[in-house]
Amino acid sequence: MTEPPPHPNQTHPLFSAVILGGDRSTGNPPVDPLVRAAGAPCKALVPIGGIPMVLRVVAALRQSAWIGECLLCGPPRETWQDRPELQRAFATGSCRWLEHAATPSTSAARAMREIPRDRPVLITTADHALLRGAIIDDFCSQAQARGCDVVVALARHQDVTAAFPGVRRTALRFRDAAYSGCNLFAILTPAGRRIADFWVRVENQRKTPFRVVSAAGWSAVLRYLLRRLTLEEGLHRLSRRLDLRIGAVILSHPEAAVDVDTVQDWQLVETIAARRKTS
Repeated sequence: MTEPPPHPNQTHPLFSAVILGGDRSTGNPPVDPLVRAAGAPCKALVPIGGIPMVLRVVAALRQSAWIGECLLCGPPRETWQDRPELQRAFATGSCRWLEHAATPSTSAARAMREIPRDRPVLITTADHALLRGAIIDDFCSQAQARGCDVVVALARHQDVTAAFPGVRRTALRFRDAAYSGCNLFAILTPAGRRIADFWVRVENQRKTPFRVVSAAGWSAVLRYLLRRLTLEEGLHRLSRRLDLRIGAVILSHPEAAVDVDTVQDWQLVETIAARRKTS
C-alpha cells in the first residue's frame, strides 16, 4: 500500500491506522436496530449525510499529518463489493481491507500483525462519524509525548453533555472528574501490543465501568466505588498490573466521545453533520 509522502517539516513518526469495522451482531435481516432503521447492510455503511460512516472515518484519517497507511478490518466483503465509493478507496490505496475476526479486540490483534512492530498504531472504529483530522492530530501529538506504551483518548463527561444535551454516554467516574471514552487508542511500542490480550478480557464489559476498573485490582475497585480513585491512580495501578505504561489524553473535542451505537445516536450525528455542512 502506498503511504502519503511525509510533510516537508515532519519530525514525528507516522502511525498506521486501524479501523475496526466488523459488526458485533449478524443476521439476515440485520438484528441491529440501527442497521435496520438505516436500511444498511452493516453498521459501518450506515449513512451520515448520505456518506457511509466508515468513509467519513477514512477521510478524517487521510486529513491527518500523523497517519500513514490505513487498514480497515471489516465489514464483510459481500457488504461493500457493490459499493463503488469503497472500491475506489481500496483501489486508490486510501485504505486496505482485512477480514475482521470474531470480536473487536481479536480484529485489532489481527490487524496489528500486518503492521511492522516498530511502527506506532492508532486504533479507532468505523462508527466514529464525527472524527476529524484535527482531532487525530491533537491526540497523536499528545500521545507521542506521553512516553507510554499505550494511550487512550478521553473527554470530560461534563463537556460532552454540555455540548450535546440529552446524549447518553457511559461515564467513568473518578475522584477528580468523570470521563467518556473516545474510541481512539495509540499503541506506541512493540510491548504495547500486548494490550490486545487485556481488551479480549474486558471488551464484553465495556459498558460496565465497575468491571473495567476491577482489572486494576480489588483495592482500586473499592476506591473507585468510594470516589477516592483519581484517573492517574487508576492508570498507574492498571499499568503495574499489566506491566505496561498506560496513559490518557484528555481531549478538548467533546464530539470525539460521540459514536453511533443507536438510532438516537444516528439522528444526533445526522443533525450535527448537517449543521457543519451549512456553517
